[in-house]
Amino acid sequence: QVQLVESGGGLVQPGGSLRLSCAASGSIFSIYDMGWYRQAPGKQRELVATITSGGITNHADSVKGRFTISRDNAKNTVYLQMNSLKPEDTAVYYCNAEVLLRGGFSVDNYWGQGTQVTVSS
Repeated sequence: QVQLVESGGGLVQPGGSLRLSCAASGSIFSIYDMGWYRQAPGKQRELVATITSGGITNHADSVKGRFTISRDNAKNTVYLQMNSLKPEDTAVYYCNAEVLLRGGFSVDNYWGQGTQVTVSS
């Protein structure tokens, strides 16, 4: 019913930048919070940043000052601008959205398939 498609991942050198995008589509009535999570090999998925429909943001301590989450509600799209990238940022980055489906009765979480971000020299 809902698809989240991520783009913008890739290989970048330490100190470099990437911009991730995630567009939601489908039978969407409303989107509430959106966020980015990441999972490195052998580690649990962790929160990177979230943003409410009104634009209130929260960033993990590990990325504060370097990453910025934003969204375009008209496009049902959330972005993650990543600057000053570090090797420890290497992970698969997943988009998440809280979605009320058209005709639905409750809000559910939807996930993208993930996009690989590799920070290496």
